[in-house]
Amino acid sequence: MEIAETLNGIVINADSLQVYKNLRILTARPSVDDEARVPHALYGVIPPSENCSVARWRSLAVEEISLACEQSRIPVVTGGAGMYIQALMEGLADVPDIPPEIRAGIQQEIEENGAQAAHTRLRTVDPIWARGVKEGDRQRLLRGLEVFDATGRPLGQWLEAGNAETLKGAVFLPVVLLPDRETLYERINARFEQMIEKGALEEVRNLLDQNLNPELTAMKAVGVRELSACLTGAISLETAVARAQQASRNYAKRQMTWFRNQIPEDISLFAQYLESDRAKIFSFIRQFMLTNGF
Repeated sequence: MEIAETLNGIVINADSLQVYKNLRILTARPSVDDEARVPHALYGVIPPSENCSVARWRSLAVEEISLACEQSRIPVVTGGAGMYIQALMEGLADVPDIPPEIRAGIQQEIEENGAQAAHTRLRTVDPIWARGVKEGDRQRLLRGLEVFDATGRPLGQWLEAGNAETLKGAVFLPVVLLPDRETLYERINARFEQMIEKGALEEVRNLLDQNLNPELTAMKAVGVRELSACLTGAISLETAVARAQQASRNYAKRQMTWFRNQIPEDISLFAQYLESDRAKIFSFIRQFMLTNGF
């Protein structure tokens, strides 16, 4: 928000869960006051009954970026969904749309035969994609199998064939915030406790009342499964909070590893975001803008 305020910008969401409606507390979406402070886009825009794919998000983001440029605003894209960021910067493999009946058939296959059998089939039809898919990652299992069944071509080959056209005229400046791990974990633990105080349990109850497919992305937000178990009486609130905190820490660890390995260091600034980093970050951005004629 400071960057957007300083540069006449707009904050554009690149978090794969903050795009969904009805989950403001549990996904730590910007508050109403935050959204009034500076313009925000792509927060709470997708019903939880729908899935927001990388391609769908990228299309929406390109629209918002184009609109920002028309208004002479600087797009400040922020969020922890690495694949979203990568798709925006590098383009996206031009995989055809998957017919709903094929996706539904594979979902049923996974339910009936189990994830292990699905992973075995994936290794057979698409060994490239399967290398990066864990047996328990049903979303990526589904993606690999549905692309193969719909196109007859492995997703790994689609990705190796090259990406669709990148964003014309765009120049990217990644700023990666990597806090000290101990401090980050402490903040994650405290934040989830604050979510409970603000009504996360009621938010999950309202979500469950919609009787949505548990395989939908919104239903897999960290905390939904744990608090759902609490609401049914399967576990205590204390246990649910502890499990959700652990899941959040695990997710943050994976995010940090991804950004360290995937974002090119030669064009990026990696910072812990201490108070002393603030001046360094803004200096880095201003120098970049001067160099590129902004």
